[in-house]
Amino acid sequence: MPEDDLRRQLAERFREVNGDHPMTAADDAYVSAQFVVLDELCAAQGRDADETRRLMLARHLPIPGYLRSDGAEMVPRDLFALAEAAGGVDRLEAWFTARWPDPDLGQQEWNAYLSGQYVCLHSVRPTNIQRKEFLTSAIDAATNQPDVGSPEWYERLHALIDELDALEPAFTDYDRLRFGGPTSRQIYIDSVRARFPLPKVTPQ
Repeated sequence: MPEDDLRRQLAERFREVNGDHPMTAADDAYVSAQFVVLDELCAAQGRDADETRRLMLARHLPIPGYLRSDGAEMVPRDLFALAEAAGGVDRLEAWFTARWPDPDLGQQEWNAYLSGQYVCLHSVRPTNIQRKEFLTSAIDAATNQPDVGSPEWYERLHALIDELDALEPAFTDYDRLRFGGPTSRQIYIDSVRARFPLPKVTPQ
Protein backbone atom coordinates (compact mmCIF):
# COMPACT_ATOMS: atom_id res chain seq x y z
CA MET A 1 0.00 0.00 0.00
CA PRO A 2 1.44 3.44 -0.91
CA GLU A 3 2.71 5.63 1.92
CA ASP A 4 0.03 8.29 1.31
CA ASP A 5 -2.71 5.66 1.73
CA LEU A 6 -1.21 4.46 4.99
CA ARG A 7 -0.98 8.01 6.31
CA ARG A 8 -4.56 8.71 5.27
CA GLN A 9 -5.88 5.53 6.89
CA LEU A 10 -3.97 6.24 10.08
CA ALA A 11 -5.31 9.82 10.19
CA GLU A 12 -8.83 8.48 9.69
CA ARG A 13 -8.36 5.96 12.52
CA PHE A 14 -7.01 8.73 14.74
CA ARG A 15 -10.08 10.92 14.13
CA GLU A 16 -12.44 7.99 14.67
CA VAL A 17 -10.92 7.60 18.12
CA ASN A 18 -10.42 11.25 19.07
CA GLY A 19 -12.90 13.26 17.03
CA ASP A 20 -11.93 16.09 14.69
CA HIS A 21 -10.62 18.94 16.84
CA PRO A 22 -8.27 21.76 15.81
CA MET A 23 -4.69 21.89 17.04
CA THR A 24 -3.54 25.39 17.99
CA ALA A 25 0.00 26.72 17.82
CA ALA A 26 0.27 26.17 21.59
CA ASP A 27 -0.92 22.57 21.18
CA ASP A 28 1.66 21.99 18.44
CA ALA A 29 4.44 23.42 20.61
CA TYR A 30 3.49 21.22 23.57
CA VAL A 31 3.26 18.08 21.45
CA SER A 32 6.57 18.77 19.67
CA ALA A 33 8.28 19.09 23.06
CA GLN A 34 6.72 15.95 24.56
CA PHE A 35 6.57 13.59 21.56
CA VAL A 36 8.48 12.77 18.39
CA VAL A 37 7.48 12.53 14.73
CA LEU A 38 6.92 8.88 13.76
CA ASP A 39 9.18 9.08 10.70
CA GLU A 40 11.99 10.62 12.75
CA LEU A 41 11.75 7.97 15.46
CA CYS A 42 11.78 5.16 12.92
CA ALA A 43 14.74 6.67 11.05
CA ALA A 44 16.71 7.04 14.30
CA GLN A 45 16.05 3.41 15.25
CA GLY A 46 16.51 1.89 11.80
CA ARG A 47 12.85 0.92 11.48
CA ASP A 48 10.50 1.17 8.52
CA ALA A 49 7.90 3.88 9.11
CA ASP A 50 5.36 2.39 6.70
CA GLU A 51 5.65 -1.02 8.33
CA THR A 52 5.07 0.68 11.68
CA ARG A 53 1.92 2.30 10.28
CA ARG A 54 0.73 -1.11 9.09
CA LEU A 55 1.30 -2.54 12.58
CA MET A 56 -0.73 0.32 14.06
CA LEU A 57 -3.59 -0.20 11.63
CA ALA A 58 -3.50 -3.96 12.33
CA ARG A 59 -3.80 -3.27 16.10
CA HIS A 60 -0.33 -4.50 16.99
CA LEU A 61 1.00 -1.09 18.10
CA PRO A 62 -0.79 2.00 19.46
CA ILE A 63 -1.79 4.69 16.99
CA PRO A 64 -0.18 8.15 17.37
CA GLY A 65 -1.05 10.12 20.47
CA TYR A 66 -1.51 13.31 18.43
CA LEU A 67 -1.70 14.56 14.87
CA ARG A 68 0.06 17.90 14.73
CA SER A 69 -1.64 20.62 12.68
CA ASP A 70 0.80 19.94 9.82
CA GLY A 71 -0.32 16.30 9.79
CA ALA A 72 2.78 14.91 11.51
CA GLU A 73 2.06 11.68 13.41
CA MET A 74 3.36 12.26 16.95
CA VAL A 75 4.33 9.24 19.04
CA PRO A 76 6.09 8.58 22.37
CA ARG A 77 9.85 8.31 22.23
CA ASP A 78 9.58 4.85 23.81
CA LEU A 79 6.95 3.62 21.31
CA PHE A 80 8.78 0.33 20.69
CA ALA A 81 9.96 -0.27 24.27
CA LEU A 82 7.11 -2.56 25.34
CA ALA A 83 7.35 -4.66 22.18
CA GLU A 84 11.05 -5.10 22.87
CA ALA A 85 10.32 -6.09 26.48
CA ALA A 86 7.73 -8.60 25.25
CA GLY A 87 10.16 -10.21 22.82
CA GLY A 88 8.57 -8.81 19.66
CA VAL A 89 5.44 -7.15 18.34
CA ASP A 90 3.74 -10.50 17.80
CA ARG A 91 4.07 -11.27 21.53
CA LEU A 92 3.12 -7.83 22.82
CA GLU A 93 -0.62 -8.32 23.32
CA ALA A 94 -0.20 -11.51 25.36
CA TRP A 95 2.61 -9.95 27.39
CA PHE A 96 0.64 -6.76 28.02
CA THR A 97 -2.69 -8.33 28.99
CA ALA A 98 -0.94 -10.81 31.32
CA ARG A 99 0.12 -7.86 33.53
CA TRP A 100 -3.47 -7.83 34.86
CA PRO A 101 -4.82 -10.81 36.85
CA ASP A 102 -8.30 -10.23 35.37
CA PRO A 103 -8.19 -11.18 31.66
CA ASP A 104 -11.16 -8.95 30.82
CA LEU A 105 -9.52 -5.95 32.44
CA GLY A 106 -6.26 -6.78 30.69
CA GLN A 107 -8.08 -6.74 27.35
CA GLN A 108 -9.76 -3.43 28.17
CA GLU A 109 -6.40 -1.90 28.98
CA TRP A 110 -4.90 -3.31 25.78
CA ASN A 111 -7.65 -1.64 23.77
CA ALA A 112 -7.04 1.62 25.62
CA TYR A 113 -3.30 1.31 24.94
CA LEU A 114 -3.90 0.77 21.22
CA SER A 115 -6.04 3.94 21.08
CA GLY A 116 -2.95 6.07 21.66
CA GLN A 117 -4.87 8.02 24.30
CA TYR A 118 -2.54 7.13 27.17
CA VAL A 119 -0.99 10.57 26.77
CA CYS A 120 -1.67 10.96 30.50
CA LEU A 121 1.61 9.19 31.33
CA HIS A 122 5.20 10.10 30.57
CA SER A 123 5.85 6.42 29.92
CA VAL A 124 3.00 4.07 29.04
CA ARG A 125 3.80 0.84 30.85
CA PRO A 126 1.43 -1.52 32.66
CA THR A 127 3.05 -0.71 36.00
CA ASN A 128 2.50 3.02 35.43
CA ILE A 129 -1.08 2.51 34.27
CA GLN A 130 -1.80 0.48 37.41
CA ARG A 131 -0.04 2.95 39.66
CA LYS A 132 -1.99 5.86 38.22
CA GLU A 133 -5.25 3.98 38.85
CA PHE A 134 -4.19 3.31 42.45
CA LEU A 135 -3.18 6.94 43.06
CA THR A 136 -6.34 8.49 41.61
CA SER A 137 -8.51 6.10 43.66
CA ALA A 138 -6.51 6.85 46.79
CA ILE A 139 -6.80 10.60 46.26
CA ASP A 140 -10.56 10.20 45.77
CA ALA A 141 -10.85 8.18 48.97
CA ALA A 142 -8.72 10.53 51.05
CA THR A 143 -11.57 12.89 51.96
CA ASN A 144 -13.43 10.01 53.67
CA GLN A 145 -10.60 9.06 56.00
CA PRO A 146 -11.23 9.52 59.75
CA ASP A 147 -8.25 11.84 60.30
CA VAL A 148 -9.13 14.34 57.56
CA GLY A 149 -7.45 17.68 58.24
CA SER A 150 -4.75 16.35 60.53
CA PRO A 151 -1.07 17.04 59.72
CA GLU A 152 -0.58 13.34 59.00
CA TRP A 153 -3.54 13.36 56.58
CA TYR A 154 -2.17 16.34 54.69
CA GLU A 155 1.20 14.66 54.45
CA ARG A 156 -0.30 11.43 53.07
CA LEU A 157 -2.54 13.27 50.61
CA HIS A 158 0.23 15.41 49.18
CA ALA A 159 2.55 12.41 48.91
CA LEU A 160 -0.09 10.77 46.67
CA ILE A 161 -0.53 13.95 44.63
CA ASP A 162 3.23 14.44 44.21
CA GLU A 163 3.68 10.85 43.02
CA LEU A 164 0.87 11.25 40.45
CA ASP A 165 2.38 14.58 39.40
CA ALA A 166 5.65 12.80 38.58
CA LEU A 167 3.84 10.24 36.40
CA GLU A 168 1.74 12.68 34.38
CA PRO A 169 2.69 15.32 31.82
CA ALA A 170 1.07 18.75 31.67
CA PHE A 171 -1.53 17.99 28.94
CA THR A 172 -2.70 20.64 26.47
CA ASP A 173 -5.98 22.31 25.46
CA TYR A 174 -6.50 19.77 22.67
CA ASP A 175 -6.76 17.03 25.32
CA ARG A 176 -9.64 18.82 27.05
CA LEU A 177 -11.48 18.88 23.71
CA ARG A 178 -11.00 15.22 22.80
CA PHE A 179 -11.68 13.95 26.31
CA GLY A 180 -14.72 16.20 26.66
CA GLY A 181 -13.75 17.83 29.94
CA PRO A 182 -10.97 18.35 32.47
CA THR A 183 -7.92 16.11 32.40
CA SER A 184 -6.86 13.83 35.22
CA ARG A 185 -4.16 16.35 36.11
CA GLN A 186 -6.77 19.05 36.60
CA ILE A 187 -9.04 16.76 38.64
CA TYR A 188 -6.56 14.91 40.85
CA ILE A 189 -3.56 17.24 41.04
CA ASP A 190 -4.37 20.89 40.40
CA SER A 191 -7.84 21.04 41.96
CA VAL A 192 -6.94 18.91 45.00
CA ARG A 193 -3.86 21.01 45.70
CA ALA A 194 -6.04 24.11 45.46
CA ARG A 195 -8.70 22.69 47.80
CA PHE A 196 -6.26 21.23 50.33
CA PRO A 197 -3.05 23.27 50.28
CA LEU A 198 -0.35 22.13 52.64
CA PRO A 199 -0.68 24.10 55.90
CA LYS A 200 2.06 26.66 56.40
CA VAL A 201 4.52 25.72 59.07
CA THR A 202 4.87 28.45 61.67
CA PRO A 203 8.52 29.05 62.61
CA GLN A 204 9.33 28.24 66.22
